[in-house]
Amino acid sequence: MADITQESANKMFGGWQKVFSHDSKELKCKMKFGVYIPPQAESGPVPIVYWLSGLTCTEQNFVTKAGAQQYAAKHGFLVVAPDTSPRGCNIEGEEDGWDFGTGAGFYVDATEEKWKLNYRMCSYVTKELPQIIAANFKVDSDKSAIMGHSMGGHGALICALKNPGQYKSVSAFAPICNPINCPWGVKAFTGYLGESNKEAWKEYDACELIKKYNGPPLEILVDQGKADNFLTQGQLLPDNLVSACAASGVPVVMRMQEDYDHSYFFMATFMEDHFNHHAKFLN
Repeated sequence: MADITQESANKMFGGWQKVFSHDSKELKCKMKFGVYIPPQAESGPVPIVYWLSGLTCTEQNFVTKAGAQQYAAKHGFLVVAPDTSPRGCNIEGEEDGWDFGTGAGFYVDATEEKWKLNYRMCSYVTKELPQIIAANFKVDSDKSAIMGHSMGGHGALICALKNPGQYKSVSAFAPICNPINCPWGVKAFTGYLGESNKEAWKEYDACELIKKYNGPPLEILVDQGKADNFLTQGQLLPDNLVSACAASGVPVVMRMQEDYDHSYFFMATFMEDHFNHHAKFLN
């Protein structure tokens, strides 16, 4: 394999859960990503599902907690789970908080001077990483889907909406639906994109992108726990996403799940439904 180094490998559901590292050209640092390789990959190219994790996470959270590998093996999907930000860039302030900087790349391409060299997670996820996957694994790059949780749910939505046709399907767990109107998003966008450039903020907001989406049909699936503390704190704003989709004619299924919180216990419960959703478009 060129340009990537295998860090670990574990046999699982007939396939392999592996972790790789590589030197990222976009982020100018060493990055890790998890890859579940299904048993079907032994006989030919398979579809790809990208998973984007939330604040404070690394590639390990999804790999070890989501329980997704069994569904990936059933459907024959290669599942790619990258880290959530650059690491070890020695930028002043990148370790100061859990919701900005390290572990909190927010899937934007930063434009502020301090961050713009390294914090280019949007281009990393949508450009560099797919090239690496295509070069090193038996995949059908024309059959890709994307999903994520919280900050990563935001990332999945904007990556799909900003790149019409690149992903056949998209889904999210408790996504940050309208970041220009929530505290997490305002903090991140102010830091990465600049306080005065509010128009640029809209380019990374799913509710704003839906207003002008003009690509192949996308059917969005979202699960949101009703007992999610961040829902009551106004960080996630799922109603805004539903309203934006209704106004623009973009199909969305928003499932509000009684008693479920923001954790991987919630996600593991409904993970099979999301893989079945993607299978409708990938198989």
